[in-house]
Amino acid sequence: MPRWFNIAGPCFAREHFMIPVERRAAATLALIEQGRWFSLVSGRQTGKTTVVKHLAKSLTARGDRLVLWVDLQVARDQIDPATALPLVFNAIDRAAARAAPTLRRPPEDDVARWLRTPGDALTLYLQALCAASPQPVVLLLDEADVVAGAAVVTFLTQLRAIYLARDEQPTPASVVLIGVRAVRDYAVTVEERRALSWLGSASPFNVTVENVTLAAFTPAEVVELTAQHTAETTQHFDDAANALLWELSQGHPWLVNALADQATRRDVTDRDVAITAEHIERAKETIIVERRTHIDSLLARLREDRVRRVLDPMMAGETLPASGLDDDLHYVAGLGLIRVERGQWQVANPIYREVIPRALNYVVQTSLYQFTAWYLRPDGRLDVPKLMAAWQEFWREDGHVAAAGFTYKESGPHLMLMAFLQRIVNGGGRIDREYALGKDAVDLLVTWKTQRIALELKVRHRPTTEAKGLVQLAGYLDTLGLDEGWLVLFDQRADVPWEERVFTRTEAVGPRRIHVIGC
Repeated sequence: MPRWFNIAGPCFAREHFMIPVERRAAATLALIEQGRWFSLVSGRQTGKTTVVKHLAKSLTARGDRLVLWVDLQVARDQIDPATALPLVFNAIDRAAARAAPTLRRPPEDDVARWLRTPGDALTLYLQALCAASPQPVVLLLDEADVVAGAAVVTFLTQLRAIYLARDEQPTPASVVLIGVRAVRDYAVTVEERRALSWLGSASPFNVTVENVTLAAFTPAEVVELTAQHTAETTQHFDDAANALLWELSQGHPWLVNALADQATRRDVTDRDVAITAEHIERAKETIIVERRTHIDSLLARLREDRVRRVLDPMMAGETLPASGLDDDLHYVAGLGLIRVERGQWQVANPIYREVIPRALNYVVQTSLYQFTAWYLRPDGRLDVPKLMAAWQEFWREDGHVAAAGFTYKESGPHLMLMAFLQRIVNGGGRIDREYALGKDAVDLLVTWKTQRIALELKVRHRPTTEAKGLVQLAGYLDTLGLDEGWLVLFDQRADVPWEERVFTRTEAVGPRRIHVIGC
């Protein structure tokens, strides 16, 4: 059976093109070999389940330990320990039955008795399981971060107690908590955090000491993956396609596979036709517009306050407060939405950078009464001055009111302009966005056929905003090799009349012409 680029669930070597699991699992394996209790934290669809299922199978096959892959998805959102723990025990029982069918598991009567006091039940259950096993037991607790409320408090508290008693009682040799959130983020409410105050100090799950993640694919690994497709089908990915595949995804495994799958399975089915950068660009637009499962589940996080508090100022190019949002930053990073590059927090990859604002302004964009044909010159090029004049009129009459309705208040003006532009360029062009915390501006590059239109968006905070924006945009134009650009200034001062806020003028910055658009 031919293999394919996997975009659904864990990978299997007989079915899917894969980077060797042993390579990706090296850090996790080393800690298990040392008998560590730790967390494996990585964003969604990055290969966690693929890695740990492989480790469970290969390490158990060696015969020197019993490694159980336990899927805790069955206990998702269960907050009552009396309800959650039986589900956890059942999941462990099923894992043990698969890996060691002859192992004597804790009798049902004993389990029922232990569950009368949920605060000790997990301890007693694991002690009995480990005592019955002739090999040391390793628990790989997948989706461990889905347990909630009081259940997560007793779950983690008992695991810590078991860890501390490992010299006195039969206990697992190693426990790995696997999920998209770090342990400190399991407890969401203030009450939960108080109950788990030990999470901030030395503990078996001190994530600042023993926390591993799965690295993204390197550019060489992307080439390695697409070469597997070429070896089986003869269809070649050219160098530019491989480079863009990595650039757009930044090596995120699901995104790499999704782009390659779209290009080879749906867009270019003739195996004699090589995959080019144009095919990868088209695939990117498709998975964004269709909001594939991974994208959709990620975007659902945008409604969370913790995510909004980070992404809202980021999309406005603003700076976070000096304190108070550290946990939020690390939470959003753990989800795989943002990362640090050159000392600056930014969106994790170009696809997410485009998807996030388009998701937030989708309703507005699709409801705007604007049409591309209104702004086309006879030669098919965009009439940018006419487009920007129409934007100013729209912003003054309706746009500023609609922007105030966004949940993302700080970036509301930016989201509104991006919706307006997206409505115009849909079907014939694209918008590339650059924004990061502390950038103090949002850069847009509108590509329409052979035209490239550079815009910089800034909120007028102080008298020097315009001068600073001119210098920043001139640098952006220099990078792009363009002679002309557009600086859009949002004036949010309620005491300034619209007649002063709305204006258009052209400034020369060296050899560059910059059109300043007041809103």
